[in-house]
Amino acid sequence: MVQNLNITAIVENTAGTFDTAGEWGLALWIEADERRILCDTGQGHTLLQNARLLGIDLATAEALVISHGHFHHTGGVAELVATGFRGKIYIHPAALSGKYQREKTPPHRAIGISPASERALRSRVGDVVESPRPTEIAPGLIVTGAIPRRNEYEDVPDPFFLDENCTRPDPLVDDQALLIETPRGWVVITGCGHSGLINTLNYAQELIGNSRIVAVIGGLHLFRASAERIKATTENLRAFGVELIAPCHCTGFEATGALQNQFGSAVVALRAGLSVRVS
Repeated sequence: MVQNLNITAIVENTAGTFDTAGEWGLALWIEADERRILCDTGQGHTLLQNARLLGIDLATAEALVISHGHFHHTGGVAELVATGFRGKIYIHPAALSGKYQREKTPPHRAIGISPASERALRSRVGDVVESPRPTEIAPGLIVTGAIPRRNEYEDVPDPFFLDENCTRPDPLVDDQALLIETPRGWVVITGCGHSGLINTLNYAQELIGNSRIVAVIGGLHLFRASAERIKATTENLRAFGVELIAPCHCTGFEATGALQNQFGSAVVALRAGLSVRVS
């Protein structure tokens, strides 16, 4: 169990401090007592710069958790390895598959892990831990692996495919979350939350049993969601009794506003350079 948990956004769409820079993507620095864990790496444009400004030594991380294989979550892997990072790398094997986004007219856009980041991963193959199923990093820290999708209203197709001709839809089975146990309850950390927030929380509850979920932090992938889906998500979230919601990245302004209307001061938008604490 983690007694003191502090989570800092190194990379996020918008800057929350005067000197940090924003980019489309996410990287979260997790201080869990004496442990240091990085969740995602952003595109790689601002990871090192923002970390230096925030006084964060990325090389001290004992683990990297990759939430899924899109470029704006994996683009900084090569830069991270170049810092001297020697920790374990937790990744679903499907994160390395081809990933494309359909455009109105071809050519369609490649959105998977960059060649440089893939080479960096393969150079550290002995430290790569595949996590298709729940995997423990340490006591009280669990990578979920693939998240079952059971809510129909969260199964909204995205324009994502496995092939460059965009004929095979990408089910994004590599989407995974990080669970951290604290004395107040469990904290759920998402990258993009492609599986759906409620699907993710329901699965987290299966993994942790009767324990409480106290906080949700990360991207919630609601920026393209319909008003009906946002409404259903915020209403169903209330049943979990969370005390802190820190939405960022792909959550979207409308969904963040809806969460603030429902949960008030429990919602804290997380921007690059800002931190949230659970202790």
